[in-house]
Amino acid sequence: MTHSPLIEQLNWRYATKKMDPAKTVPEAKLDIILEAIRMAPTSSGTQPFKLLVVTNPQKRAEICEAASNQAQITDGSHLLVFAAWDTYTEARIDAVTELNVQARGELPMLNAYYDNLKNSYVPRDASVNYAHAARQAYIALGIAMVAAAEQEVDSTPMEGFDPDKVDEILGLKAHGLRSVVLLPLGYRDASADWLLPMKKVRKPLDTIVSRID
Repeated sequence: MTHSPLIEQLNWRYATKKMDPAKTVPEAKLDIILEAIRMAPTSSGTQPFKLLVVTNPQKRAEICEAASNQAQITDGSHLLVFAAWDTYTEARIDAVTELNVQARGELPMLNAYYDNLKNSYVPRDASVNYAHAARQAYIALGIAMVAAAEQEVDSTPMEGFDPDKVDEILGLKAHGLRSVVLLPLGYRDASADWLLPMKKVRKPLDTIVSRID
């Protein structure tokens, strides 16, 4: 395989099981990760999620309890919570339209595009819209993990938590949001992480890629 710094960093990263609570991710590195998340692609550019950066010790302790006491939440220095819109609304899509107008000017095709989006999305069941928004948050999660690896910051994606409890802890419902996935950031404790010395395991390329010529 051709040498690639990106692939090297992806080989370096793993779902860190034990983080060193004495180490803090510098703000400069965090800013790069957050900007990468902001730049992540989403369907129709809607960016239908909010990212909460939780450093408050009490909040993280409560979230840790709601996540089967996964210690990375409190041992890492930052906890990223990806929270998706609970549904699409005319107001939310209009805000996306306005953002486009500010950046690109008043374009008839632009307004028509987002009007069509409103007609398609707004009448749908809220559960369908939330599922769609959550998938967009997962795209950003993937970008976040790659950006963290590029900065040599450890991360651990987590679905194993009680979303209703996390929503309550962070007051998300009042803002029309639902928690989707957690991503603690920090630095591995090389002396205590059982997974670190193990070889990375992935399926061979030819078992997951089919070329259709």
